[in-house]
Amino acid sequence: MHDVDTAFLRTFVTLAETRSFSRTGTLVGRSQSAVSGQIKKLEEIFERQLIERDTRNVRLTPDGEKLLGYARDMIAAADAMLARFRSKDVSGEVRFGSPEDFATAYLPDILAAFTDAHPHIMLHVSCALTRVLIEEFEAGERDLVLIKQSPERLHPGARAIRREELVWVGPATNSLPEGFAEARSFFSERGRPLPLVLSPPACVYRERALAALDRAKAHWTSAFTSPSHAGCAAAVRAGLGYAVMPRGLLERGVRVLHDWPALEAADICLLEPARRSPAAAALAHFIETRMPSRRDQLASHRA
Repeated sequence: MHDVDTAFLRTFVTLAETRSFSRTGTLVGRSQSAVSGQIKKLEEIFERQLIERDTRNVRLTPDGEKLLGYARDMIAAADAMLARFRSKDVSGEVRFGSPEDFATAYLPDILAAFTDAHPHIMLHVSCALTRVLIEEFEAGERDLVLIKQSPERLHPGARAIRREELVWVGPATNSLPEGFAEARSFFSERGRPLPLVLSPPACVYRERALAALDRAKAHWTSAFTSPSHAGCAAAVRAGLGYAVMPRGLLERGVRVLHDWPALEAADICLLEPARRSPAAAALAHFIETRMPSRRDQLASHRA
């Protein structure tokens, strides 16, 4: 019988999110060869191939996709166990807000572990666009919010905790041309601009997409607009247009487009008052310490 080391699972999950051995090594504090060794050990334990790699890409196999959910659950359970026995007994309420995509992808495990570690803190969580979250925070309706920001133009008081690598995506099928030059030619011949799937204005992902196309002098049109990440992903899968998404939030049915105009990154930031309640401070610390830090991610991009 084999035990599964949670450190190996953390490496596997990090590799699944970054799709890079060098970045994974930086984030988990291991060399690339050590990362490869941990993945190989997991494949030996499960007797399954978990990843496929070539000179450009790292992909999960179907078995790797299946393992990913179990791995995240085991890591969350281990984190909750440690936090429960190490945490101080804090009580109170926290009104917390987050963008929808980030809340559904990253926060469920973190918030579940937090409520287990701090059973006397009542959470009130809501999801909204960044501009709405900022308005609610400034109106005193939220104690703590996560917001998306341009690194060069942070909202006053915002503290960057995670850097998001943004990528162009299209449908995994052949319903739309994959290459940028091919797509421009395809739609230009039909008298149409490039169709985009976008979030509403004031979204940093939208700003990054349009700035990149403007630099490339490419004509575009909004083919589908939704404040929901899931809605945008569904539109891309259906072949309604191209989109910009964080690499860590890609879903099945979409694929990364590699030769499209370069995109600047975005930061995920915590926005909190100068004087936080002990409960809000505990949640802020919990979120920050359970995500790759902005500094580590910057180092991984340079690796």
